[in-house]
Amino acid sequence: MSSHMNEASTLRQIRLILLLFVVALFISGATAIPLRFELRILDSIAGEGTSIARIWPSLARWVTRVRDALEELTDKHPFVAYGYDWLAFGHFAIAVIFLGAVRDPVRNRWIVEAGMIACALVVPYAIVFGQIRGIPIFWRAIDTVFGIVGFIPLWYVRRKLVRLEASQGTFK
Repeated sequence: MSSHMNEASTLRQIRLILLLFVVALFISGATAIPLRFELRILDSIAGEGTSIARIWPSLARWVTRVRDALEELTDKHPFVAYGYDWLAFGHFAIAVIFLGAVRDPVRNRWIVEAGMIACALVVPYAIVFGQIRGIPIFWRAIDTVFGIVGFIPLWYVRRKLVRLEASQGTFK
């Protein structure tokens, strides 16, 4: 197989991974908007009084506590939910930026690297601010997983991009 065909195949693979990353960012952002509805569902599945509560009571208590707090807060102060709308917007904006990397991954490798840095920062951010805000350790662990899971495909893409640049003689 020719070098050009390998490069084209590698670029397709990179673009596919980045496109999946964009979709994941978009979905993640979209889930922040109907949070009250989603928490009601989660509470019915994993909150107090469910079968999960018998297996993992601290998780069930936490889920119900969060649902109750969000219900009370949004009933009394609905404008606070606007923060979740902005959280969603942030995910959407980052997804749009990643479309630049999908379009031209070699030229926009910096986007991939910035994404890797952001994913890596999720871990200490969740640990430190989760502790400050009283978030249980098991929930902080879940949050850190998002950073790790996001980092892995971006690291893979970056590795492929560096190799591709080296083969093209365009290494930066």
